[in-house]
Amino acid sequence: MNSQPLDLSIIIPAYNEERRLPKTLDAVLTYLHTRTERAEIIVVDDGSSDSTVEIVNGYAQKYEGLRLASNGSNRGKGYSVRHGMREARGEIALFTDADLSTPIEEADKLLAAIRTSGYDGAIGSRAVDRSLIEIHQSVIREQAGIFFNRLVRSIMGIGFSDTQCGFKAFRTARARIIFEQQRIERFGFDPEILFLAQRHGLRVAEIPVRWSHDAGTKVNVAADGIRMFLDLLVIRGNAVRGRYPRASGS
Repeated sequence: MNSQPLDLSIIIPAYNEERRLPKTLDAVLTYLHTRTERAEIIVVDDGSSDSTVEIVNGYAQKYEGLRLASNGSNRGKGYSVRHGMREARGEIALFTDADLSTPIEEADKLLAAIRTSGYDGAIGSRAVDRSLIEIHQSVIREQAGIFFNRLVRSIMGIGFSDTQCGFKAFRTARARIIFEQQRIERFGFDPEILFLAQRHGLRVAEIPVRWSHDAGTKVNVAADGIRMFLDLLVIRGNAVRGRYPRASGS
């Protein structure tokens, strides 16, 4: 896992994840052990007050290529993903939720889209094939997600059916500008990075993946839903104000 250059970086944003993180790290390490990937795992701690940091440091002592990146304080999932993606040394960087609601083995699908089909990025999707959802959310949460994605398509002008699945991979060099320009720090960051990907001419595939709802999710449908809607307006405003300048050749 520690050989250079690296093929793959796996970023895991974590905030108070002492309960779920050991199982997740074991699964990711097992996955990498079965592959020839020269890889690293970056856990980004978002100011946890539990034993998250101690757990990661314990794993890092046993496994080269697994390391902790710290935000210093609680900044939000979007900030954590940006931090991890900018630290990534792999040719491809993939970020996944700490609960592995999408099994890490589904990464094969995203990596194939990038390496074999020539895409610059690939995002996991629950909407393309809902038969792959193994444990559904409540009806209210599921319908709220569908409604939010309709808003994203309308306001942002991007055509993805599911922007919020926390399982995305990008060719690191091509996506660098996205995470340099990303400004949304909490849950509304996904539409921003996909908007930026489109703005800078990146080809991104939407890939159906297996997914299971975790009852321990930290997303509050009402409060976070309102914030995420406001974030869409902020993104649009940023674009109008020229805060996402196109690189030459985009």
